[in-house]
Amino acid sequence: MHLSFATRKKTLTFAARMDTSSRFKIDFRDIPTDGDVRSWHLDDQFFGALDEQEIEHGNLDATLHVNKIAGAFELICEVKGEVEIPCDRCLELMTQDIEASDTLHVRIGNTREDDGDVITIPDDDPTLDVAWNLYETIALAIPISHVHPNGKCAADMTDILSHHSSQAVTDDEEPSPSDSRWEALRSLLN
Repeated sequence: MHLSFATRKKTLTFAARMDTSSRFKIDFRDIPTDGDVRSWHLDDQFFGALDEQEIEHGNLDATLHVNKIAGAFELICEVKGEVEIPCDRCLELMTQDIEASDTLHVRIGNTREDDGDVITIPDDDPTLDVAWNLYETIALAIPISHVHPNGKCAADMTDILSHHSSQAVTDDEEPSPSDSRWEALRSLLN
């Protein structure tokens, strides 16, 4: 899964928006030659610390595998659990299962930058806060359309939607023949 430059750019400025208290910071000086594995439990506190509104509640386990490869690092992020998000149909919260993974490449260089495929971190501060990467992995795993199973939406909203759906059918019916504008259009068809 490749993210756009604009999306990944948030990764570089994320530390200013979220106090992760170094819990999600990876110091690449400390990575053993055979790699490292980090694990976290992501709950409401994690999502509450973010300045995002798409996901506010969740219960997930995240694992990050950090591997040294050819002068760089490969980070494989895996998340599994569930989040609560609004249903597209009734707007009530629903539980969405999440199981996803993403790969990120990091190299050490002179300045902090992101070219879309590789994040470069400076050699005088070779750390990266991966909290935003974890969030993106979760957010991108949410289906485009997320709705309750049939019959599970809020009853009051279902009633409102049914009423408006039947009203739309009535509105789409052919207008009365007394409307001269419609008569003029019908004459164009003939």
